Amino acid sequence: MIALRPYASKYIWWKTPDEAMLLPERVVAQVMNIGDYSDVQTVANRIGDTYLRYVLQHVAIGQFSERSWAYWHYRLGLTSAIEVMPAMLKRRLE
Repeated sequence: MIALRPYASKYIWWKTPDEAMLLPERVVAQVMNIGDYSDVQTVANRIGDTYLRYVLQHVAIGQFSERSWAYWHYRLGLTSAIEVMPAMLKRRLE
């Protein structure tokens, strides 16, 4: 995996970089969701769309904002229209 350590400390601030790096897809998801433009472009260019799609399709509930969810589905060619946008996963309280 690319050198995600700087992103781990920046975007998973509540854990040590070593702890955050145990789940690199979580680090990538955080960059995808709240990353600044430069970080998003760097990570996307280095790891490629295939891994970004994997992260998006295996994300934990609540990981993405609605805005990021929609953006990445369009950006990665997973949807072409708002009508076919996959619904975000939601937690259920029972």
